[in-house]
Amino acid sequence: MRSRAFGLRARLVLSFLLVAAVSAGTTAALTYREARNALLQTAQDTAVSSFRDQVQQTGWALPVQEEGIEEVLRDLARKGKPHPWVVFAEYGSIRASSGESPVSTVITPELRRAARANPNGSFERVVKDGVPYLTIAMPTVFKSGPYSVLPSGLVLYAVMRMTDEQVNVEALLTAARDGALPGLAVSLIPGLIAARSVLRPVRDLRRAAQSMGSGRLDTRIQVRGSDELADLAHTFNESAGQLERSVEELREAEARARRFASDVSHELRTPLAGMLAVTEVLDEDASGLDADTARAVRLVSTETGKLAVLVEDLMEISRFDARAAELNADEVDVAEAIGKTLQSRHWTDGRVRTEMPDGIRARLDPRRFDVVVANLVGNALRHGGAPVTVGLRVEARPEGPPALITEVTDSGPGIRPDVLPHIFDRFYKADAARTRSAGSGLGLAITLENVRLHGGTIRAGNLPGGGAVFTVEIPLHAEEADG
Repeated sequence: MRSRAFGLRARLVLSFLLVAAVSAGTTAALTYREARNALLQTAQDTAVSSFRDQVQQTGWALPVQEEGIEEVLRDLARKGKPHPWVVFAEYGSIRASSGESPVSTVITPELRRAARANPNGSFERVVKDGVPYLTIAMPTVFKSGPYSVLPSGLVLYAVMRMTDEQVNVEALLTAARDGALPGLAVSLIPGLIAARSVLRPVRDLRRAAQSMGSGRLDTRIQVRGSDELADLAHTFNESAGQLERSVEELREAEARARRFASDVSHELRTPLAGMLAVTEVLDEDASGLDADTARAVRLVSTETGKLAVLVEDLMEISRFDARAAELNADEVDVAEAIGKTLQSRHWTDGRVRTEMPDGIRARLDPRRFDVVVANLVGNALRHGGAPVTVGLRVEARPEGPPALITEVTDSGPGIRPDVLPHIFDRFYKADAARTRSAGSGLGLAITLENVRLHGGTIRAGNLPGGGAVFTVEIPLHAEEADG
């Protein structure tokens, strides 16, 4: 049996793993995203709310003086949550910070524009040189009315490193990955179990089909469960039972038909023998009878002869059908055997030519080989045209022993293409309107069986220039080829 690298079992397991991988990956990705967002959102909300409160609680004297502002910024930075801040202040041309540099390289122009446009403050997450930051812009305002405020011009910025959150996010990613991979490995076990439960009925069905193909029609499948595969097994068993009954009925009918043909042929032989003896006597005396009686006598004699041939052919076919035909092989000179066949049928008057080298010997059944040659030559003379050529040769084969080739060709119009597939069928008539012929209609079928009994093959065809050709190939044993 040809092995399949990606059979049904492999495809089922791979499909199960693919579904498990997609499910695990999707779950891990969604869990990671939600946890990451929650982690960052918490830190972000805490920092923004704390910075807003600190800015609002700080009293600012306007206009802002550059002296002392750094101390205020450092005090704000010390109160930073959830991590320490670096606080920057921008007021007109004044630039100050709680750190070493009065100007931040992390604060973007977009955040500055957002701070001027939104009095409630804005924030932005920025990654600078691989380090994540949260930048918060909070403008200071003063009330101009019950429900209105005016910007004071002072904008405070808080810059907070989010390295701890980044570490936590990476830990979440590692946990999601490390959790998905073992889960995927564990999912292989139910995948294998599921594949086994699906493939067991399929393997049983395959073995049962192979068993039935080898002739064991009583093969059945054990039905397990009540799913679709169980329905398939039940249907297979019903079909197998019906097939077994049908084949048994056909075998019985075929056996009855063979017995009938054999019995009828056997029972006809004795009366036909008597009829043939009588017709021979009548043929001898036909010249002394009147013209009408003589024609009737000759007609009866001819038809009785045809009937005798038909009975003999039917008995021969019956022996083949019953597998009772035996091959009594002997080493013969093939050219000499063909010559005796032609001479005994009086086909040496120029209608049949031979192309046979001397010295070709083979183990053949002389009687059956005589039937093969006689049927082919007689068929060529009757349905083809003279001259008929009988050729003989030995051909080597790339694999296996050499073959004895016997060819019979005629000079007729050839065999019609629609007739060729049926040329060896029993009682087949190439011309449907011709219900009677000189032969029994079994000659080529008997020829085919005799060739098969020798372990050979026979085929029919047409020559390029016209005329039919029948080719018989019989394998030769090593000693025959050497001899």
